[in-house]
Amino acid sequence: MSTPPAPFRVGLIGYGLAGSAFHAPLIATTPGLRLDAVVTANPERRAQLHRDHPDARALDTPDQLFEDADRYDLVVIASPNRTHVPLARTSLLAGLATVVDKPLAATSAEARDLCEFAEKSGLLLSVFQNRRWDGDFRTARRLVEEGRLGRVHRFESRFERFRPKPKAGWRELADPAEVGGTLYDLGSHLVDQALALFGPVETVYAEIDVLRDGAVVDDDAFLALTHTGGVRSQLWTSALTPLAGPRLRVLGDSAGYVKFGMDPQEAALRAGHRPGPGRHWGDDDPAAYGLLGTDGDAEPVPTDPGDYPAFYAGIAASLTDHTPPPVDPRDAVATLTVLEAARASAATASVVRLP
Repeated sequence: MSTPPAPFRVGLIGYGLAGSAFHAPLIATTPGLRLDAVVTANPERRAQLHRDHPDARALDTPDQLFEDADRYDLVVIASPNRTHVPLARTSLLAGLATVVDKPLAATSAEARDLCEFAEKSGLLLSVFQNRRWDGDFRTARRLVEEGRLGRVHRFESRFERFRPKPKAGWRELADPAEVGGTLYDLGSHLVDQALALFGPVETVYAEIDVLRDGAVVDDDAFLALTHTGGVRSQLWTSALTPLAGPRLRVLGDSAGYVKFGMDPQEAALRAGHRPGPGRHWGDDDPAAYGLLGTDGDAEPVPTDPGDYPAFYAGIAASLTDHTPPPVDPRDAVATLTVLEAARASAATASVVRLP
């Protein structure tokens, strides 16, 4: 009997919400990966790490991780946005496969440079666009691909919250270097989903606002995209929405699909639940199933299970077989190009045409 290969050793930088609730549990439950070390100097987070992953070593700084680079096969960057590019470049320079939380960079030019460096180095680079594995998006994508809607002409997508008081933290800081605000936070997911579903964009129109008292970064944004294939995507993200609209609405010339409510995986992870063999994961509440059809003739459609574990399963496969990563980092360049066009559109109250 052959001995199974040793798991790939993972170093995780950052143990805030992204690191502790998303990356660490998904890495730790992915066959073929082992969470070896986590960089966090915060005493409370180190205590949490010890409770959650007692076998993982706690490091104070990224330098400590990179000084011992031979110990790792993969570095995951879940630290504040301003650190994504320098840490990713350092990781790639150390010869390590690298995953970066979204957004990959502050600008499309920085993201493009990272992609080119990774390609020249022959190293894996990917971006954690986990919302591609939301159950609602998976369902919408399946219905479109199966032709259940006919010829699609409009896609509406929302990530809306009601948080009228700004919270302390780097996401609420005005310095552009922090890459804060809802446009680059949740807007990165919205644009990525639209591009994944309907392809490249020709024009971008946007309205971006700061609405909450005391806020200094954008907390409300609307984007209208025209895809090269003719579909129009309308995207909303806001921190000041007391009554949320549909999470998704997709309209075709035969039928439409509308879905309310958020995918349950984030809430499950934050509550300490974990995916694993024999466990139901990502299952939607039947009461929240979306509707497919036309007015007066629409029926509930079971939501495809959400599958965040698929991202790191894809990373493990890429490390093993040198297959493409689950998210092409060039997709992040395209997303950032759209977000930059959105900022330009909002600043000039005009439609921006992309090359």
